[in-house]
Amino acid sequence: MTLAAGLAATLTLGLLGATPPASATPDGAEDRATTAAAPARKIDLTRWDSTKRLRRGKLTGTRLDQGRVVFDQRVRTRRHAGAPYDVAHWTSPWRSPGFSFTELIASWSARTPGNSWIEVQVRGRTAGGSRTNWDTLGRWASGDRHLRRSSVSGQDDDGTSVNVDTWRTGGLASYQVRVALLRRSGTSVSPSIDLVTAMTSRLPATAGATSRPGSAAGTVLGVPRYSQMIHRGHYPAWGNGGEAWCSPTSTSMVLGYYKSLPKPRAYRWVPKGHTNPWVDHAARMTYDHAYDGTGNWPFNTAYAAPRAGKAFVTRLRSLRDAERFIGAGIPLVVSIAFDRGQLDGAPISSSNGHLLVIRGFNKAGNVVVNDPAAAKNKGVRRTYRRDQLEKIWLEASGGLTYVIHDAAHPLPKRVGPW
Repeated sequence: MTLAAGLAATLTLGLLGATPPASATPDGAEDRATTAAAPARKIDLTRWDSTKRLRRGKLTGTRLDQGRVVFDQRVRTRRHAGAPYDVAHWTSPWRSPGFSFTELIASWSARTPGNSWIEVQVRGRTAGGSRTNWDTLGRWASGDRHLRRSSVSGQDDDGTSVNVDTWRTGGLASYQVRVALLRRSGTSVSPSIDLVTAMTSRLPATAGATSRPGSAAGTVLGVPRYSQMIHRGHYPAWGNGGEAWCSPTSTSMVLGYYKSLPKPRAYRWVPKGHTNPWVDHAARMTYDHAYDGTGNWPFNTAYAAPRAGKAFVTRLRSLRDAERFIGAGIPLVVSIAFDRGQLDGAPISSSNGHLLVIRGFNKAGNVVVNDPAAAKNKGVRRTYRRDQLEKIWLEASGGLTYVIHDAAHPLPKRVGPW
């Protein structure tokens, strides 16, 4: 289990930089959020999520329609799993985060009707102008009838490599993201995307001093409580439930908060008597057949995005950043790892990769969470010490976070003073 997918969870809007977040930038501008909260802690998030932003990219066989990039016409044909598919593309402009980045995680929101799917790729460029090859980050579809959803680890032929959901480099100056939209040849379905993000980072190994409580102290959001453990033994083909399902369980809790869980017909295949059957559904629809798990970070946000409205992966600098989201009514899914004695009150003694939901903060600034590792739903809500949770979050995953929100809960407009 890698800390790029086994931990499962991230974001950096204007939260993390000297400039405001997306919602505060001029319309059509790319979002930039570079942070220096601690020495060498650098994070940048770019989002293409509107007609004006998506128009900055190159359309090849695609067209823009009301904020979506839509398959328009075939530019080539390729075979996958023995079948022919027509292909079209959207390619981002070259993007420089302003520092030499060592990791990149992409996110997306897509519709893939019928026998259609998308493939997300990335390439980089050095400060001297040399380009890397295109590497594939994932092949994704909203369903699993026609495509075995999968990441593509490896591809380490040019100084870069893919580790499940994370593109790793020795230090690059800029990058491009390319999304291929594919549909079975001879059909007329139209796959489309309405959000592409790329989070780049270069991080120190240590968390630094614990952040002080901020404006969200005393605010706790009404996130429903779901246990992953009550699903132990469910569906070996999709991870077997229990310890393996922290990510889809956490994602489902946030969707439940927004009242955006799938309709019962979507999980009618789950036997009667299964508690919280929508978690079984989420596990199936986030399962990465190459990684053999449900902890692929962007697969989880891609599952959540069309249901809630928007969702993406990023990194945050500290719990002060997380408080700003809680203040805006947005719970967060975060990725942690810890050894025995590092997280008081946890339902498990240790984990090399775990996801949980930050739902708020008590008046002392300690963190109120929904931890799906509890044995039953009623034990999911916990309060963890601020210093302990912040350390095992920042040092294990670099502050990795799923940001999932709906139209009624827009992203924080201003998060300064940095």
